[in-house]
Amino acid sequence: MSYRTLLTVIHQSASCKAQVSKASQLARKLDAHLDILCLGIDEVQVGYYFAGADAVLQQTSIAMAREKAEALQALAEEQAQAEAIRWSATTLVTQFGVLTDVVARAAMFADLVVLPLPQGDHGGDEAVAIIEAALFSGQSAVLLLPDADLPTEFPRRAVIGWNSGMEAMTAVRAALPALKMAGSASVAMVEPPARSLTQTGPGEALSTMLDRHGIKAEISLLVKTKPRVSDVLMEHVQDQQADLLVAGAYGHSRFREAILGGATRELIAKAKVPLLMAH
Repeated sequence: MSYRTLLTVIHQSASCKAQVSKASQLARKLDAHLDILCLGIDEVQVGYYFAGADAVLQQTSIAMAREKAEALQALAEEQAQAEAIRWSATTLVTQFGVLTDVVARAAMFADLVVLPLPQGDHGGDEAVAIIEAALFSGQSAVLLLPDADLPTEFPRRAVIGWNSGMEAMTAVRAALPALKMAGSASVAMVEPPARSLTQTGPGEALSTMLDRHGIKAEISLLVKTKPRVSDVLMEHVQDQQADLLVAGAYGHSRFREAILGGATRELIAKAKVPLLMAH
C-alpha cells in the first residue's frame, strides 16, 4: 500500500498558499496526486427574518460563498502551478450544516487527507468540522500538520500512541506507508495492563506485526506522571526526537454525527509534530 491520492480542504484565504505548499511537499515526496477542495461556506441561517427576506438573503449569502470559493481556487492554483506535482482543484459551495457530507464525499476517495493542525489562526469550528468529517464520515486517515516546515527527510522517527484499541489499530494500518519510510517507531503505552487478551506482553503483538513490515518497533511503557495521557505522549515524542505521532481518533455521537472526543481534542491541541490519525 502507498499513498497515491492526497486531499487537502481549504476554507481560509490567509493560509491557502501555505497549506497547498505543504501538501505539495508531501505529494512530491510520495509521487502522489494532490486533490485540492476549495470550500465557500455559507454560514447564514435563513428563517429568522421578515417575510420575503429569506430568498434574497439566501441568494446573497450563496453568491458571497461562491465568490470566496473561486478566490480560494485562484490562490490554490497559483501555488500549485509553482509546484512540480500532479494536482487538480475544485470549488464547492456548502452550508455549514451539510459541510460533513461534502467533505466526507471527497475524503472517501483519498488515501490521506492533509490538513493544518487546528491551532491558532487555523482553529475554529469550520476547521474542526472538516477534520471530523474526514475522519468519522469519510473514514479516511488524516495527517494534521503544524506551522513548522516539514523536515527534508520526513518522517525520520515515529511514535505510536498505543492502547490496543481498534481505533489505534486502524491508525497504525493507515500509517504503514509512513512508518515504512521512517523505518522505526516507538510503541508508546501509558500504564498498560500486564497482559492482553492474547496473553502477550504489552505491545508485543503490534511489535511483531510491524517487524514483518520491515519496521523496527521499540516498546515504551510510560508512567502517567502528568494529569493527562496527551501530556505524557507529547513529552515522549519530544524525548524520542520524533517527527510523527500516530494515534487513533476517538469520538462520540452528536445526534447522527460523530465529533472528536475530549482526549483526541487534547492531543490535537497540544501536538507540535505532524499527527496522523484514523478512526
